Amino acid sequence: MNTICFIGYPNCTTCKRAYKALQELELDVDYRNISVDNPTKEEIQSWIAQGVQLKDLFNTSGKLYRELNVKEKRQTCSDEELIDLLSQNGMLVKRPVVIGNGKIIIGNKIPEYESLK
Repeated sequence: MNTICFIGYPNCTTCKRAYKALQELELDVDYRNISVDNPTKEEIQSWIAQGVQLKDLFNTSGKLYRELNVKEKRQTCSDEELIDLLSQNGMLVKRPVVIGNGKIIIGNKIPEYESLK
């Protein structure tokens, strides 16, 4: 069985529910704390190359998103600048990010986790 990479934030209730759902499916999950180990620029570029939309990677409900006025930056900055911004602070990234079996699932999409088996 392949190991699933789970990128989340331990204090986030959504991440806790998603992680629990993966465990209930008896998947081998490696938990990565996004506040300590940000997704790298290369990882984010790889996700986009695999079909993830850049706009879907932003945690639009997060405090930091509002504090940094990222909504406006998304309209004025280049994709490269936005990817740099995401890679500099994991708290700007929508979570959880679940990666496994050739799939990347962004956000709390528990029904999709079955496809990771």
